[in-house]
Amino acid sequence: MPDLRFHGTRPQHTEIPRPKRGEGQWALGFNEPLNKNEQSKKDDDALNVRDRILNTYSKRGFDSIDPADLRGRFRWMGLYTQRKPGIDGGRTGSMEEEELDDRYFMLRVRSDGALLDAAAVRALGEIGRDFAQDTADVTDRQNIQYHWIRIEDVPAIWEKLDAAGLSSIEACGDSPRPFLGSPVAGVAAEEIIDGSSALEEIKRRYIGDKQFSNLPRKFKTALTGHPDHDVSPETNDVSFVGTVHPEHGPGFDLWVGGGLSTNPMLAAKMGVWIPLDQVPDVWAGVASIFRDYGYRRLRSRARLKFLVADWGIEKFREVLEKEYLGAPLASCPSPESPVGFRDHIGVHDQKDGLKYVGVAPVVGRVSGTLLLDLAGLIEEFGLAGARLTAYQKIVLIGADPARVDELLDRLEEIGLSARPSQWRRNTMACTGIEFCKLAIVDTKNRARDLVAELERRFPDLDTPISVNVNGCPNACARTQVADIGLKGQLVMHEGQQVEGFQVHLGGATGLKANFGRKLRAHKVTSAGLDDYVTVVVTNFLADRTEGESFADWVHRADEALLKGDKVLDGAASGGGS
Repeated sequence: MPDLRFHGTRPQHTEIPRPKRGEGQWALGFNEPLNKNEQSKKDDDALNVRDRILNTYSKRGFDSIDPADLRGRFRWMGLYTQRKPGIDGGRTGSMEEEELDDRYFMLRVRSDGALLDAAAVRALGEIGRDFAQDTADVTDRQNIQYHWIRIEDVPAIWEKLDAAGLSSIEACGDSPRPFLGSPVAGVAAEEIIDGSSALEEIKRRYIGDKQFSNLPRKFKTALTGHPDHDVSPETNDVSFVGTVHPEHGPGFDLWVGGGLSTNPMLAAKMGVWIPLDQVPDVWAGVASIFRDYGYRRLRSRARLKFLVADWGIEKFREVLEKEYLGAPLASCPSPESPVGFRDHIGVHDQKDGLKYVGVAPVVGRVSGTLLLDLAGLIEEFGLAGARLTAYQKIVLIGADPARVDELLDRLEEIGLSARPSQWRRNTMACTGIEFCKLAIVDTKNRARDLVAELERRFPDLDTPISVNVNGCPNACARTQVADIGLKGQLVMHEGQQVEGFQVHLGGATGLKANFGRKLRAHKVTSAGLDDYVTVVVTNFLADRTEGESFADWVHRADEALLKGDKVLDGAASGGGS
């Protein structure tokens, strides 16, 4: 078995494709900053801002913050200024960033797939209650996200996080963003391999390490040993996916170059086998390729996906092996992609005889108070703890089978359902205009109201239909890979600009991974969203064949049925065809 220890050097054994013009690739000698973001990172490593927050800004207040820190380096500490209230979406693109800034912050806390015990969940709840006006959201990157954070309170928040073994470091910024890990690692009966130790080791070695604190842009990691591929590996920069080698046994395949936003790309599968203990070294090799060869000239091309697309997966593998690992990776066919749910909602068997329980807050919105209630239930029912999911859900680990029904009832009382409707289960939303400076439309509240209305109109829907709602083109809610993806924008209605959405239909990950079908010149207003989705779902239920999924139907359906211009008769409101 080859030794894949990360060497961190570049012996230059490979021929590197050179772009037609300088793209800011350090390894090719283009070291001078080519935009203000690169200049800011060169001026001062962003990790240094932590000391200024603790020793200066938190003591002197918001007005003392250097603008280069406020709108740049603060992100490496998980802090963004939030959107000033009252600024409509039509002004998002025309105003300077400082005009959009409120004097409060959004704060992301990373979980990195870790099991959060009662004390950690309680700490997260106390932060929401005491410092964030009782806000807290579960994000699709397994973060807890707060709002209304004052700079004066950040040291106390960090102290509470440190005591709970949690951190906000590099939760944002051009850095290794929070990792996605399987919510059922180590307990699922069907798991191929538990990768928890690899994620812990990557975090221990490399998060907060200045050799990876200046990447061209964000760098998103996912790892799962579960056959359901429950971390959306197709849409991350680097993913380790459980596989089985015929000789070596369980390990991980490597997928690179996934990402959505305005130029969506699915990750390329390398078809290799990596043993558990060498995953951190391979991760460092991939991150180093991005650091050294990633495009830094234009922010719009500064993601790993563009490099992978230009090089191809074979060249990427060659560079990784020869320049960074110093040894070849073992080849192994990539694992088959799954079909179906990835969110672990409901009650499931653990391999130790206990149960795990997946619960669904509505579009990820919880609160400090809810988290405190959840911490109490973890203690009362003797649970091992909670993990967050890549779908804005929560999974509770280690439930006594004899007390599961009681636990489910108590969870319902605090607003967490293990028996949600298809709509509640399968709808996600990004932060939206309520707090995000990039957003154009409202998302969280609009999605919550949509869920409620669809539950009323289709109370017994018998098949999953995912709805992902995004406030801008950045696809934080993975718009393009949803059955119904809604990208926020302003649309014309009766001569006025109003909040609305571009519609993507039939996107998917897994076995039939693809990007949703965009309908020519088709937009829907926010006010008309309930009726539009109702018509499309009604048409699907009337026209589907036996066992046909929504995504499969979309790709054969007449465009008039998808635009809502035509409504078919004969669909039961609940779904039986």
